[in-house]
Amino acid sequence: MRDVLSQILRWWESGERFGLATVVNTFHSAPRPPGASMAVLGDEVVGSVSGGCVEGAVYELSQRAVEEDRVVLQRYGVSDDDAFSVGLTCGGIIDILVEPVSRDTFPELGQIAESVRRHEPVAVATVMSGPGRVGARMVTWGDRASGSLGVPRLDAAVEDDARGMLAQGLTGVRRYGPEGERRLDDLSVFVHSFAPPPRMLVFGAIDFAAAVARLGKFLGYHVVVCDARPVFATAKRFPEADEVVVKWPHDYLSTAHVDERTVICVLTHDPKFDVPLLEVALRTDAGYVGAMGSRRTHDDRLDRLREGGVPEDALKRLRSPIGLDLGARTPEETAVSIAAELIQLRWGGSGRSLTETSGRIHGAGS
Repeated sequence: MRDVLSQILRWWESGERFGLATVVNTFHSAPRPPGASMAVLGDEVVGSVSGGCVEGAVYELSQRAVEEDRVVLQRYGVSDDDAFSVGLTCGGIIDILVEPVSRDTFPELGQIAESVRRHEPVAVATVMSGPGRVGARMVTWGDRASGSLGVPRLDAAVEDDARGMLAQGLTGVRRYGPEGERRLDDLSVFVHSFAPPPRMLVFGAIDFAAAVARLGKFLGYHVVVCDARPVFATAKRFPEADEVVVKWPHDYLSTAHVDERTVICVLTHDPKFDVPLLEVALRTDAGYVGAMGSRRTHDDRLDRLREGGVPEDALKRLRSPIGLDLGARTPEETAVSIAAELIQLRWGGSGRSLTETSGRIHGAGS
């Protein structure tokens, strides 16, 4: 829903009633991930749930859902015998939840939009299947909740799980018994997490950092560029960065917020900067720590880090030389190789050319 939020908020604020279709589950090579949304108001459409495969059918289903005032869970699968039938030519399967939305049916939408704008974590839990509760919704923030799924014990279980999913930035389906029992699966609840964007911390105000910052922003990161030299660390040189910090890198990182979704890119390749910085970085919970430099630079860096007392298991976390082997030379090409490594690690790809592989294109985590 994040990708259509600004438009549907305008419809919602003006009192319109519209259809909202959301991908809630995917199997095999599904083209869009859970949470992807398409909204329909009359003949106006925003967003996408399949990249074009089933948009026409979902458009019609959304219109019917509004006319009949009902929530619908629809599965779309492989298109086989009839080349013009509704289906996913990529061979995947997607479940789409279609619901009529208005101020009456979704009173918390304005609060959700405001939380997303302020980067405040918020999760929307919607019953997608189960006896008598389809469409029931509860919204959970870090310190409060609004709405109900119909049973207090179920509300408590979903609220607890939603906060856990928010902490990890996860969106997906959870199953419960009618009273919130986690060992049963009478009810399926879709939890859509709107977590703050993950952080990318780029150290070294050089041309490579500018390219990495641009690509990091394109991938949805909150990008911070840090360098101790004020003449180089300027907002003018890094217009895509959300923050530009003038500070010794290791001092900044010692007090910065870092979690398992954080990406740290050390592009200084100057021992007086990168060794103290990596000593701090490798002791954080960052999901990715990469450092630029030649293999000779990397070996020298490892020796210095060992002398500084960094244990071997921490050194194994260091991705250096940074990026995938694409033969990159320019700053922009190097940024692509770093982005490719981030995507590979996130989804478990092989890093090989798809023409050399077989089986599913999208990994099990998609």
